Amino acid sequence: MKTSLSGYFTFKHLKGDLFGGLTSGIVALPLAMAFGEQSGMGAAAGLFGAIAIGFFASLFCSTQQQISGPTAPMTAVSMVVITNIIQAFNGSLEKALPSILLVFFLAGVVQVILGLAGIGKYIKYVPYPVISGFMTGIGIIIIIGQILPLLGYDAATDKALIEKNIPKAEAHLISKIFEKDDASSVISLKTLDSVETKLMLAKEITPGDVRQEAVAISKAQVKSPVGVVKNLGRAIQNFNWIEFLIVSATIVVIYGFQKLIAVIPTKNSFIHGLKTITSSIPSTLVALISVSSIAVLMGLNLRSIEEIPQGFPTFNFTMFTEFSFEAVRPFLMAIFSLALLGSIDSLLTSVIVDNITKTRHNSSQELISQGIGNSMSAIFGGIPGASATIRTIVNVNSGGQTRLSGIFAASLLLLILLVLAPVASMIPAAVLAGVLITVGVGIMDYRGLKAIRKMPVGDVVVMLIVMLLTIFWDLVIAVGIGLVISALIFMKKMGEISTAKSGVNKIDPSNDLPWLDEDSLPEEFKDEIFIKHLDGPIFFGYTNELQILSSQVPETSKYIIIRMEKVPYIDQSGLYALEDIFNDLKSNNIEILLTGLQKQPEYLIRKLEIIPLLVKEEQKFKTFKESVTWIVNDIHKQYA
Repeated sequence: MKTSLSGYFTFKHLKGDLFGGLTSGIVALPLAMAFGEQSGMGAAAGLFGAIAIGFFASLFCSTQQQISGPTAPMTAVSMVVITNIIQAFNGSLEKALPSILLVFFLAGVVQVILGLAGIGKYIKYVPYPVISGFMTGIGIIIIIGQILPLLGYDAATDKALIEKNIPKAEAHLISKIFEKDDASSVISLKTLDSVETKLMLAKEITPGDVRQEAVAISKAQVKSPVGVVKNLGRAIQNFNWIEFLIVSATIVVIYGFQKLIAVIPTKNSFIHGLKTITSSIPSTLVALISVSSIAVLMGLNLRSIEEIPQGFPTFNFTMFTEFSFEAVRPFLMAIFSLALLGSIDSLLTSVIVDNITKTRHNSSQELISQGIGNSMSAIFGGIPGASATIRTIVNVNSGGQTRLSGIFAASLLLLILLVLAPVASMIPAAVLAGVLITVGVGIMDYRGLKAIRKMPVGDVVVMLIVMLLTIFWDLVIAVGIGLVISALIFMKKMGEISTAKSGVNKIDPSNDLPWLDEDSLPEEFKDEIFIKHLDGPIFFGYTNELQILSSQVPETSKYIIIRMEKVPYIDQSGLYALEDIFNDLKSNNIEILLTGLQKQPEYLIRKLEIIPLLVKEEQKFKTFKESVTWIVNDIHKQYA
């Protein structure tokens, strides 16, 4: 059997790729359906997106173990885009669908352009506080968005709310008729040149049209966090205890399944084998199947997800045949928002995979592959996505090593769509609401939240501002403002350092020549000691280079001396990068020694308890000579 196909596919790791792909595909199934339902396009759109993005992104990606599909951040933005476009089309998803898919398609095209232009290499300059605030904000948005489903409330069936919005719906429909040159409206006014004609069209609006618009307005009013809070009273008045129990049961199973398996006593080999198998099954899938089955068997009156069509996803070429720039123009910002967010989301996952696998991704190729995946997803009627961190880690841990693993994952989802679509259509919406709540809880950055008291005030301010803007305003604008504030804080710090010192050396990770005092290193110990010079501030723009430190250490090294005499400043991104590197070095039984710590870096390193948890107190030195003396004495102790 050949081990490669045209030098592109390798079959050396076929078993690992198959198992990794199947496992990550199983993890992706409930998430894809939940994200599709949350977006407003239905669970089927989530599945279509997971299949198309998963297949095409894997086909062209540079991070070969990466699993792509709908993600929480991309779904949060997509939900807003879909809601706005549906409102522009009188509340009809069917009429709005071509424009929605065209926006998603063009977002993918923009991603490809960003990749070709080499923009991906600048993503590394996104500081940790910005990422932390953004991810926590996304998590809170998802949780708040599921509060009303948790209470069993559906705005589309709230007759009182719909009646309340009837006057607003009627006014909205009439205003759209009288808006000139509004190509996003269902009714084109290019051929109309008289007020009489417009009045005639206004008279043709039926009560059904008004009611449909009122339903669309009602649904849109509860999409945002502010809308959820405003309508919380209505939800409590219309409380549905059955839906509440189903959502709660789903959450309990997701969090409790693995704990239950862990406490089962292993009395014999059969039980042990059974535990091994069941512990590898994702809790979300167990909850999806078990709670849905109970609800169906008991005949509970629950709102189901929209029907998932059985068969191969159909091509949606209507977005091209009905293309109009005027129809897309109001959503240009949405196109760029999706493209930028998808790029950031994907490349952050690539960095995580690099750290796990000790590889280096090609950011340009990664953006091109994700863009192709998102454009193909739109053609098949799916929602956009990005590289999915959890699914990718599951793939790596399950043995996936090449792009085939992602293709296998997408193929599994396609098989489920072809065979089990009617069964999947019976899943209650409340079950997916429970899944989404756990996703929201899981995506929040607890590492950043726990460190609030220990971090510099500037970093905390950036994180909180980004988090609040993400929740209450706009996700991409939140990131942009966070970047600007971070840059201003960094420039202020550098100005203070420049005032206090005669200058700050430029970071040059490739220029790692020995310093003058290193000639005192004993020749017989050189193979066991690795020296790393850090020259300049360790900030968010340097973490990408810093993260390759672990892979630079030779296998013969038992000690690493990290020289920090020329590091005047470290921010939260740099601090966490150091912590990750130190954890990696410790796991390889390498002793870490620090020399020349300055006041600000030492303060933060101690705040995060890197000293003494990862670097012992006695392994921090003022001079290089002291560190060498400690190593020599330690080696002599071992051979004494």
